[in-house]
Amino acid sequence: MTKPQPTRKKRANGVESRQRILDAAVEISGERGYEGTSIAAVSAKCGLPASSIYWHFKDKDDLIAAVIERSFETWLAALELPGEEAGTPLQRVTAMAANVAKSLVDEPDFLRLGLMLALERRPVEPRGRTVFLDVREVTRQKITEVIRSLIPDMDEDTARTLAVYAVACADGLFIQREITGDGVDLVAMFELHAQLVYEAALRTAARSGNHD
Repeated sequence: MTKPQPTRKKRANGVESRQRILDAAVEISGERGYEGTSIAAVSAKCGLPASSIYWHFKDKDDLIAAVIERSFETWLAALELPGEEAGTPLQRVTAMAANVAKSLVDEPDFLRLGLMLALERRPVEPRGRTVFLDVREVTRQKITEVIRSLIPDMDEDTARTLAVYAVACADGLFIQREITGDGVDLVAMFELHAQLVYEAALRTAARSGNHD
């Protein structure tokens, strides 16, 4: 009979512990923000000793950065343009926006925490803020690619400008929902936002074509 492999079991336990720590950190940081999150609070929440947390993460900043990275990876999966079988370009963009909004409704913590960090200015910037700004750039690049795939004739600079605008307005819609709660239908607002950006992209491309 083959004996269980201790190394594999230990690795599995380590992965499970890391996920428990991250889950607890997400909940606490979502309620208390960066300043209110502490290793002690995370330890109490996840039921693991502080030494276990420090085994996975060197400090609170490293932990918060990991929270943002993990949540972003989950959210990024929603930022995929459906294939042509999903309908017209406008229908595809609208569906993508709805999926993004649903993901934010289900897991708002990374964006909530990231925006708070992004708006703060510190002598030494937390790594979590740097990570958040990096993933925002990935988002901007992804949206630029979507715009250019739908409107191939659009130049890179114009597509980038529209992508920056799209991300900024999406931030505003998210913040509005954070302020007013469920009174804002984030999915409907994102669908409208996507439609308006797409229409603006078409008009911009048409004007550019007329000038050529």
